Amino acid sequence: MRRVGRLLQIIQILRRTTKPATAGKLAEELEAAKRSVYRDVADLIGRRVPNRGEAGSGYVLACDFDMPPLTLTPDEIEAAVLGAQWVAERGDAVLAAAARDLIAKIGAAAPERLRPFIAQPTIGAPVNTMAARDGLDIAKTRAGRKIRIRYRDQRDEDSARTIWPVIIGYAETVRLLAAWCQLRQDFRHFRTDRIVAAEFLGERHGARPGDLTNRWKRRMEKERGVRLL
Repeated sequence: MRRVGRLLQIIQILRRTTKPATAGKLAEELEAAKRSVYRDVADLIGRRVPNRGEAGSGYVLACDFDMPPLTLTPDEIEAAVLGAQWVAERGDAVLAAAARDLIAKIGAAAPERLRPFIAQPTIGAPVNTMAARDGLDIAKTRAGRKIRIRYRDQRDEDSARTIWPVIIGYAETVRLLAAWCQLRQDFRHFRTDRIVAAEFLGERHGARPGDLTNRWKRRMEKERGVRLL
């Protein structure tokens, strides 16, 4: 990779990194020597790219950094289209429509030379012939409201729960709702196709979405021993 490309890639890595990125991490992703990374970061600072941090502790982009994103690369376009195709096949009606709109917008905004990567991508999401159908409205789960559900477990036993939705994950044939369960006073995962009924309550759970998600992540990391992104 030429040096100008490496400088731009460092900016992109820092743009998508939520925690300080060390020179070692940057060097590993760039497949470059750490001394080259130190020199590149110093060059960026000299060019008034507002990095914060220092060697050993990691680097982040300052919050006032306002360089617009660069034109997408072919690999980035194919990654975005692949993800959108997957959601279009497996998401609920609202998300599926949004995914198709996203592909159309990428196609309209991309330069002419990059449009073949959208119209005829070299990779594609497999057609989902076993998509789960359920009545859970994902849009409402973002509102911070409690949900009262009737849930039928794998033993075909019903229970009533009041939950605080955290995140919805997609498997090949089902969706999983991670939520704080008031009954169990702990995080639980519910297959949405086993939710017999769902009532979105007017009462909000009061937890900030980011805080609730971080608590769930810490719990999962403790149980599985794997760091979640």
